[in-house]
Amino acid sequence: MRKLIAAPVFSLGFRPFFLAGATFAALAVAIWSLWLYGRLPGTQPVGGMLAWHRHEMPFGFAAAIIAGFLLTAVPNWTGRPGLKGGPLIGLVLVWLLARLAWLMPIPPTLLLISQIPFLPLLAIVLGRDLVAAGKRDNYPILLMVMLLAGCQAMTLWGLSMDDAGLQRRGVLAALWLVGALMSVIGGRVIPFFIQRGLNRPAQPAASPWPTRILLASGLFAALTFALGLQDVPALWLAALFVLMGALHLIRLWRWHDRGLWRVPLLWSLYLSYVWLVVAVFAMALWHAGWLSQQSLATHSLAVGGAGGLILAMIARVSLGHTGRPLQPSKAIILGFALVLLAGLSRVLLVPFSGLGLGVSALLWCAAFGLFLLRYTDNLLKPRV
Repeated sequence: MRKLIAAPVFSLGFRPFFLAGATFAALAVAIWSLWLYGRLPGTQPVGGMLAWHRHEMPFGFAAAIIAGFLLTAVPNWTGRPGLKGGPLIGLVLVWLLARLAWLMPIPPTLLLISQIPFLPLLAIVLGRDLVAAGKRDNYPILLMVMLLAGCQAMTLWGLSMDDAGLQRRGVLAALWLVGALMSVIGGRVIPFFIQRGLNRPAQPAASPWPTRILLASGLFAALTFALGLQDVPALWLAALFVLMGALHLIRLWRWHDRGLWRVPLLWSLYLSYVWLVVAVFAMALWHAGWLSQQSLATHSLAVGGAGGLILAMIARVSLGHTGRPLQPSKAIILGFALVLLAGLSRVLLVPFSGLGLGVSALLWCAAFGLFLLRYTDNLLKPRV
């Protein structure tokens, strides 16, 4: 047991949670696509496969990556030691047991209870350090983790009541909370990585107001999904998304440097953020009556945006925090391209062909499979 507690993989949060999240990303999408094409017969989980897929992508996959990133970033922000050893193993087991519970023949009530603890425990761990260090500028990130836990509670309540509409609203609210978190984290790290990666001089500090407006509008958008206001088109919501899209475009324009296209760890981040812009404007088009399927907007955010940004971030963080050069292998560069192509397939092919879902799933699984192939050894071994 002592050897397990002292193992390098449990020395900092990004190691076990990036491994677990990437593995689950590939397995969960493979299971979902096989079921969609009738290749996975057998008993379905509580609520059916759609309920499982809806819940597990934001609250299983994305939550694991968010945990790994924040459990690594918060110690850097606060100067306090990060979660490691036994406590980290305990938090990983809470996450893992929630995933396995869907596959076990247990009563539905016990399944629902197993899903609840992870995000509140994560918020407690993060909040303890942020409050102790007085890092009030990072409280919005803590707030978003707590709101994500609220969205999960809403989704689980819908599942217990057999209310598909309530489940859907909880999941979509969570997805757009993830989008808001992408906006906050991306706004911090992408320009910093570009300046550092290209040896450019630091830019003068930008006005904080666009970032504050993006945060407030992102949180408000998530609230409107939770309240069901996004169920029918509305021009005032179209205006909200146009505002968000304009502010995101200004960011992309300020961040752009021709040199980034020569650096895979930079263009992968930049293009993933472009998908966030696509998702926001697609929602505006849907509310204006010019886009037929809202799901095209949400999957722009989920597949191209969140999936692309997650893969790019975990690849860079895993290199930097294990002491390795920031030079990704050809395999993971291919993975960056594949996950972005998965987004294109999900958005552009699906409306015209049922094969689009399969192509998108295959590209997604290959992208995260390549990450596991090239990074598992790094994450299990000590820092260089």
